[in-house]
Amino acid sequence: MKRPRMLLFDYGHTLLYEPDWNAERGDRELLRYAVRNPKNCGAEEIRREVAEVFGEIERVRDEMGYEIPCVIGDRLVYEHLGIEFSLSPHEQETVFWTAACPGAVMPGADKLLDFLNEQGIRSAVLSNNGWSGEAIRERFDRLLPNHRFEFVMSSADYMIRKPDRRLFEIALLKAGLDASEVWYVGDSLRADVYGAHSAGILPVWYEEETMESRYAVPDEPPPDFEYLHVTSLSELSRILADLS
Repeated sequence: MKRPRMLLFDYGHTLLYEPDWNAERGDRELLRYAVRNPKNCGAEEIRREVAEVFGEIERVRDEMGYEIPCVIGDRLVYEHLGIEFSLSPHEQETVFWTAACPGAVMPGADKLLDFLNEQGIRSAVLSNNGWSGEAIRERFDRLLPNHRFEFVMSSADYMIRKPDRRLFEIALLKAGLDASEVWYVGDSLRADVYGAHSAGILPVWYEEETMESRYAVPDEPPPDFEYLHVTSLSELSRILADLS
């Protein structure tokens, strides 16, 4: 096995995760910036509207593989309620997301990034996410300030979602590398393992040993192609170190 020149990472349950998610907390914080709210809507009214709008969005996303950015769904929600803010769309997503859940670092993520930096192994992010790449990068800057990600790609900015191989191929073009020089690390068999493989990238399936993944599929058979399976990011560091 050849040591990679770059590691591409998933976002959720790979480098960061989101414990104690509370959308109403995000709504309440965002409402502090409302400059127009003719129906005097509170967090409860907004949640009802969000459930209707994003329920429709999720069906499109899951069944057809397309991504609809949160800022677009939110625009429909808030303008239908007549609410206007003193914030830009990007500021709105950042204020809401940070208040709803400030985020947390997956075990060993900071040490793995330090190891990559020391070893000169490049890194970047490719995420299925409703939040923009800009918002995700800001979250990494705050929670993993030691990162040296060359780029952060979010499906929200590209309309399509993993496992669509075009996202992985765009990442390779951005990196200027051949697929054989890159590994992709993620926790979803379908989106990450099969997606990376479709673009010729070696997948690293990360099943964290102490946290229950939202994407665990215990009854699904393992892939019939080459991939790595790790249960901790420190294990991945050891594999890379042995290849030096």
